Amino acid sequence: MFVRTESFKEFLKFYPVISFLVGLHLVLWLLMDFLQLGFAQEWKAWGMGVNVFVLNGEYWRLVTPIFLHAGFAHALFNSFSLVLFGPALEQMLGKVKFIALYLFAGIAGNVGTFIVDPSAYYAHLGASGAIFGIFGVYIFMVWNRKHLIDQANSQIIGVIVALGLFMTFVRPNINILGHLFGLIGGFAIAPVVLRNARPFSIWQVRRSTNRNDGDIHFDPDRWRKKKFSSRQTGKYIVGGIILFLVLIALLNR
Repeated sequence: MFVRTESFKEFLKFYPVISFLVGLHLVLWLLMDFLQLGFAQEWKAWGMGVNVFVLNGEYWRLVTPIFLHAGFAHALFNSFSLVLFGPALEQMLGKVKFIALYLFAGIAGNVGTFIVDPSAYYAHLGASGAIFGIFGVYIFMVWNRKHLIDQANSQIIGVIVALGLFMTFVRPNINILGHLFGLIGGFAIAPVVLRNARPFSIWQVRRSTNRNDGDIHFDPDRWRKKKFSSRQTGKYIVGGIILFLVLIALLNR
């Protein structure tokens, strides 16, 4: 579920929304921070979340910060998180529901920041609120939709969310309210977007993407897919430990 086994070409084909978002993060960073083009700098100033400007009617600033980042490390970390935790939900929910979840959680984080934070000139940007919304959906699964997520992946999510919340409060220059309200927003919309959802399966993705080629395909692993082996569970646990260590390294950096 969180261990990526797809090739780059398969990833682009199976998860177009995640691929688009990651590409958008990197392109905007390239234009705004690396090349520092004048029009791109104006876009960044125009799109950044600033409470006083929202108060003056610039309500688009509740949406646009979701796609902007403060430098390469910020864009890379959020993109890395999307690549790890977004694909399973994109497959389970479908493109439309995943986009709705992502925007709802991101906007919830920005609205929470605007309403609760008293600093009129507080400025913020980043996709972290939307990503915490993804975590919120997973937490809802662990508590209320146990058939959608196995025990090993539930443990991984518990560790990652706990680590994310811990780093939210101990690291400087973090939009704490954005993270918290994004998590709450994802949890709140989970009952809606998870309606009729089925557990993640890489084989289901491959079948759906190959369904229109008009050929009948033989799947040599069809019997192996019918049950969860202890080997598969062990692979998830090892993958979770690796993700945990990588996230610690990135956050410390």
